[in-house]
Amino acid sequence: MKRKKPYSETNEIARSPTLQTVLMVEKFIKDNSGEYKKTELFKKLPKKVMWQTFQVIMEYLESSLRVVYDREGYAVYIWNPEFVKRFKNKPELEWKPR
Repeated sequence: MKRKKPYSETNEIARSPTLQTVLMVEKFIKDNSGEYKKTELFKKLPKKVMWQTFQVIMEYLESSLRVVYDREGYAVYIWNPEFVKRFKNKPELEWKPR
């Protein structure tokens, strides 16, 4: 199975987002989980972001298991820090942060 290259590696225009921008996008998705598809989400953000930067942020949120897409393509926020806290100290589980 061939792995897809990250958007930032395949697009020369892609910018590294600031932490503030990443957090803004993450909060917007969390507050509107399951309401928008990717393009709609991009258009509804409270502050304008370049599409290339948005793509990099979305790849990060997907790879860190914070956002997934449902069958119809809607972005759903799934990160649950309380769940992680509950399980990270269990001796039978090996905790390896990324």
